[in-house]
Amino acid sequence: MTENNPLNALVATCHWIGEKGWCPATGGNMSLRQDRQYCLISESGKDKGLLTADDFLQVEIATNHVPSGRTPSAESGLHTLLYGLYPEVGAVLHTHSVNSTVLSRVERSQGLRLQGYEMQKSLAGQRSHLDEVVIPIFDNSQDIAALAAEIAERAHAHPLQYGFLVRGHGLTCWGKNIAEARRHLEGLEFLFQCELQRRLLEAK
Repeated sequence: MTENNPLNALVATCHWIGEKGWCPATGGNMSLRQDRQYCLISESGKDKGLLTADDFLQVEIATNHVPSGRTPSAESGLHTLLYGLYPEVGAVLHTHSVNSTVLSRVERSQGLRLQGYEMQKSLAGQRSHLDEVVIPIFDNSQDIAALAAEIAERAHAHPLQYGFLVRGHGLTCWGKNIAEARRHLEGLEFLFQCELQRRLLEAK
């Protein structure tokens, strides 16, 4: 995968996500920062495994305005929030995998704590399985503006890293570029599967 053409790299990543089954029934949404003012976000209602470059819409980060008048994915406000909060974020991936959806409901606290897994080192800056990684969890809401405000409030108190979960909904993760966002997605999905399996075995 090359970053020489970021949009092509994002399309390829969407196809890979589709093959993984992490965005069934046209769910999920993906985006790419163009600059400080604009990003490109996948259009609503599109199969992520079949996306083309024409299925990404330019969105103004500060206002969520879409110059073309087309309809971006419903959670576009969460993407623009992340781009606005963190200038270093270059790509955002939002998926609906079974593991992230179920684990976000099983875990009752406001954060999923991961520790003891070698694959924690797939996350930027993580050096040891002994460190603790906390993935924030937010209650689901159809009011995206209200959800974005809640995420922003917690982010100001505790800066977000890697990703967050929305209960019964899925994972939103990011990186400085598409390659890092994709690595974080794959690493987190692996960790979620391990954690869910561990809890199931311990419950027996």
